[in-house]
Formats: sequence, structure tokens, C-alpha cells
Amino acid sequence: MRWLKSIVFTAFLIFILLIVASNLWIVSSTSHNVFSDITKLPDHRVALVLGTSNKTVSGNVNLYFRKRMETAAQLYKMGKIDHLILSGDNRSKYYNEPIEMQKALIKLGVPTTAITLDYAGLRTLDSIVRCKEIFGQNRITIITQPFHSYRALFISRYYNIEAVAMVTDEPDSEHSFRIRLREYFARTKAVLDLYVLKTAPRFLGEKENIQVSTGR
Repeated sequence: MRWLKSIVFTAFLIFILLIVASNLWIVSSTSHNVFSDITKLPDHRVALVLGTSNKTVSGNVNLYFRKRMETAAQLYKMGKIDHLILSGDNRSKYYNEPIEMQKALIKLGVPTTAITLDYAGLRTLDSIVRCKEIFGQNRITIITQPFHSYRALFISRYYNIEAVAMVTDEPDSEHSFRIRLREYFARTKAVLDLYVLKTAPRFLGEKENIQVSTGR
């Protein structure tokens, strides 16, 4: 029994150290490419907007979704970007993140000609790899909240994508602690996916060329 307890304790300690090391590595290696001031943001002509549900489980507006859409529209109107890839989950006809993002951005004044929908962005890894392999983008601005941006940039760097993140406000919500806690584990999984498991996107498919319209 003492031998078993020692094994369990050692395994638990290794697990905790892996989480801590993964989070420190990801945040410290990417924080210099995270921007909150639009005026200091490098001019990358294409933005990748990472998807999330437009509604919470209780049916209220998801503030994380709204903040991402408002930031994306602001960047477009200021001329910091010319085209947006909206990447998210399209698990059924009743749940379609890219379509909901497009609807929100059109209401905010972004034309459909400046939007490309990626229906196979089932995970952050999928969204980023598809941005390069399917849509041919090697230089992007990622739009999401700060807690999520470090992992997105870490994955981008692994795939030799020159990326910066324009982060939105992190709204205070009843789910914020749970979301942050989940991200700690997601960062650890990202390290394992990239360097151990060599995880690939679930779907790739045919390439789609994006025609970036400048000079608006």
C-alpha cells in the first residue's frame, strides 16, 4: 500500500509540474506578440477570428463573442486589416459559429467581401493550421481574449506562422474562473499535441484562395 501511494503521489507531482511548466513556457514565449493597443498593432492584412458560441448556456449574450466581433470590426474600419477569416465549430444546422460571427460583423458594418468562413475550426489548433494550409496565410492577426491568445500564438509559432494577437477585453462573468481554469489544462494539452502526439487537424480539404482587397 505504501508503494502504491508513492507511485500515485509521484504521478500527481509530475502532472502538476507538467501543467505549470507548459503554462510558463507558452505565456513567456508569446507575450511579446500580444497587443491590447490597436495603434501599436503591426499591420497584418488578414485576421483570424477564433470562434466561440454567441450565446451562453442560459441563453444570454456571450460577452466573449461580442467583444471579439467588436474588436474585429474596429480593426477593419481602422484599416488595420483588410480581410477576416472566421473560424469556428459547425457541428450541426442548429450550431454554427462562423455564420453567427458573420451575421454579427455584417451588423457592425463589415462587408461580406471582406469575410471568409472556416467551418472546420473545431479547435484552436485546427483553426490555425487551416489558416495556413487551406487559406494560404502565413502572416496573421489573431483576435481573441488574452487568456486564449498565448496558446493560439504558441501553436502558430510551431507551424511557422508569423502571428500577433489583438486581444479584447475579458468580461467579468460567472463562468470566467472556469474558463481560465480550463485554459491551464488546454495549454498543457497543446504542448502534448504539438510535441508528443503530433496531433493533426480533423479536417483539411481543398485549398481556398483568399483575395485580399486593399485600398478601401
